[in-house]
Amino acid sequence: MPKVKAEKKSRQHQEVKNQGIMFNTGIGQHILKNPLVVNGIIEKAALRPTDVVLEVGPGTGNMTVKLLEKAKKVVACELDCRLVAELQKRVQCTPMQTKLQILVGDVLKTDLPFFDVCVANLPYQISSPFVFKLLLHRPFFRCAVLMFQREFAMRLVATPGDKLYCRLSINTQLLARVDHLMKVGKNNFRPPPKVESSVVRIEPKNPPPPVNFQEWDGLVRIAFVRKNKTLSAAFKSTAVEQLLEKNYRIHCSLHNVEIPADFSISKKIESVLQEADFSEKRARSMDIDDFMVLLHAFNSAGIHFS
Repeated sequence: MPKVKAEKKSRQHQEVKNQGIMFNTGIGQHILKNPLVVNGIIEKAALRPTDVVLEVGPGTGNMTVKLLEKAKKVVACELDCRLVAELQKRVQCTPMQTKLQILVGDVLKTDLPFFDVCVANLPYQISSPFVFKLLLHRPFFRCAVLMFQREFAMRLVATPGDKLYCRLSINTQLLARVDHLMKVGKNNFRPPPKVESSVVRIEPKNPPPPVNFQEWDGLVRIAFVRKNKTLSAAFKSTAVEQLLEKNYRIHCSLHNVEIPADFSISKKIESVLQEADFSEKRARSMDIDDFMVLLHAFNSAGIHFS
């Protein structure tokens, strides 16, 4: 008789399965089941006994219970009421119960509390908005250790000239230091996702760079729509010219500057690009300092992006 292979399942997942909880992959429910990966993430977060930790997507609590052992308090944000009940049951009648606060709902619509460190195995479809919600959160937190889809993680750490370098890369790196920590294979999750994952550490720059982020993002957005085009070509789009002309006219009326009758926004833009020596440059190879210089050149000429 051939041996029947026993199914390997962690006790917690067996219990969850017995209670009939089906994970909803449509909202990104892929529970991290490998304790070595969980420990690795917690180690990289370098928690202190006085820390308040924000955990997004605690699932069945595999990471939560270990965070509770290390930190002063854990605030867990979970969308699924079934998993919230599971998590509450897991800490019930233990000393950890008083250290856990659960926020039920969508983290993107929730006002984040004060926290020192954020640890998250995120639903991948909210990766980008969540990163910027974190980076614009005040007061500053110390660091975030986050699980992302591999390609998204590589975009976060991409540098000028890399194939994956994009608006996400430069905006994140403007506001934070980003490090790729480790790769995580799909078999470390239940159910396994269709893609490979990576863990990234994000440390916000404190103080933040002296730049208006809305203005900055407006410029970067235009430059990266076609990152391989020259900036001269990128700014020739009708929609871009209309937006910048409208903003320029508002700027002039606020500062009592008269606009000549033969004014042409396209000539104005071209002259700024040429004077700053950027007409032939391409977004794919420009770094933060380049964009800072370019933004200053546009703003000095009265051209604004927000």
